Amino acid sequence: MTATPARQASLAFILVAVFIDMLGIGLAIPVLPVLVGQFTSSRELQADWYGVLVVAYGLMQFVCAPLMGALSDRYGRRPILIASIVGLGVHYLMIALAPSLVFMLVARLLGGVTGASLSVANAYVSDVTPHEKRAKAFGMIGAVFGLGFICGPAVGGILGDIDLRLPFFVAAALSLVNAIYGFVVVPESLPADRRTAFAIARANPFSALARLARHEGIGGLVGVFALAVLAQLILQTTWVLSTHFRFGWGPRENGISLFCVGLVAAIVQGALLSRLLRWLGEVRLALAGLASGVVAYILYGVAPEGWMMYAIILGNFMAFAAGPALQGIVSRAAGAKEQGVTMGSLSAINSIMFVVAPAIGTPLLGRVGDLPPSDWRVGVTFYLCAALQAAALALAYRHFNRVAPRAAADPH
Repeated sequence: MTATPARQASLAFILVAVFIDMLGIGLAIPVLPVLVGQFTSSRELQADWYGVLVVAYGLMQFVCAPLMGALSDRYGRRPILIASIVGLGVHYLMIALAPSLVFMLVARLLGGVTGASLSVANAYVSDVTPHEKRAKAFGMIGAVFGLGFICGPAVGGILGDIDLRLPFFVAAALSLVNAIYGFVVVPESLPADRRTAFAIARANPFSALARLARHEGIGGLVGVFALAVLAQLILQTTWVLSTHFRFGWGPRENGISLFCVGLVAAIVQGALLSRLLRWLGEVRLALAGLASGVVAYILYGVAPEGWMMYAIILGNFMAFAAGPALQGIVSRAAGAKEQGVTMGSLSAINSIMFVVAPAIGTPLLGRVGDLPPSDWRVGVTFYLCAALQAAALALAYRHFNRVAPRAAADPH
C-alpha cells in the first residue's frame, strides 16, 4: 500500500493545521500563569487558580475527545476539524478580553471542547498512512508539535513582555487563518464506505477507554499511557511557575526554555525517529524513551541553577521518541474503521490526566513556592513525575514481555 498524491496532500494539510494550532498554544503557555497572577493576591492563589483553569480545559477534553473521534468516524474528519479550529480561536479571543478569572474559566471550558480535535487529527493521519509507516507519521505530527513549540513560546514570551494579553490576540488570529486554510485546502480523508454509525456508547469516554483496555494487543498499554502522560502533564502545568519561583524566570526565559524543548522534539521526531525505529524497533524505543524520562525528571528536581535545565532537556532526547512509538503500536493493533475512536480514547487518557495533573501538581507546587531555591523540597513535583514515569516503564516492560510470545506464536 503506497501513498497517492492526494494522500500526500492530505497529510501535508494535517501537518500544517497541527503546526498552526500548536503555534497558538505555544504563544499562550509562558504567559497564562503570569496573567492569572494579575487577578490574585498570593503565589498560592496564583498556583491554585492556574490549576483550576488547566483542570477545566482537561475535563472538557476528556469528555469530548472520544465524542469528536466518534463524530469524525460518522461524518468525516474535515467538518469536525474545521469547526474545532474556529472554536479554539474564539477561546483565545475570550481570554484576551477576559475581565475576570470566572470569564477566563468559561473560555477554558470552551477551549477544552474544541481542543479535543487532536484525536481527529491523529485519526486523519491513520486514514492516509499505511500501517507500516504510522509510527513515522505520528513522529511527523510530534515534529510539527515541536516546531510549534520552537516558535510559539519564544514569540509568546516576547509578546508577553509587551502586553500579557497580546499573545492571545495573536493566537486567535492564527486560528482564524488555520480555519480558512482548512476550508479552502483540506480534502476529506475518510470515504463513505469506511464510516460507522454514531452511537453514544462509542462516544462515552469511559466506555471507549474500557473497550481499549479490553483489547488484547493494547489493553496493557492503557496504564502506561496514563502514567506517562500524568508525569508529562504535571511537568508541563508546573514548569512555568516552578522556574518562576526557583530561578526568577519570566515569560521571556520560559519562552526560551520551551523553545529548546520544541527544538529537541522536532529534531528527534522529524529527523532521527526513522533511524531510531530501524535501530531499536518500536518496543525497545518506547522502553528507552520511558527510562530516559525517569532520569530527566529526577535531575530537573535537584538542579540548583537554571542553566542546568537546558542541559537536561538536551540530554533527554530519547524521551521524545517514546510517544510516537507507542502510538504506532496502538494504531497498528486497532481496526481500520475504529481509528477515530481509538485515537479519541488515547486523547481521553491525555485529557483526564490534564484534569488530574494540575489537581495534584499546582497545589503541591503552591505549598513549596515560598521555600528558598536551595531547599530540596522545591523539586517535589519533579520527583513525583519520576516515580510515575518509573511505574509506566515497569508496566510497559511487563506488557511487552507478555504480548511478544503470543505474537511469535500467532504472527497473523
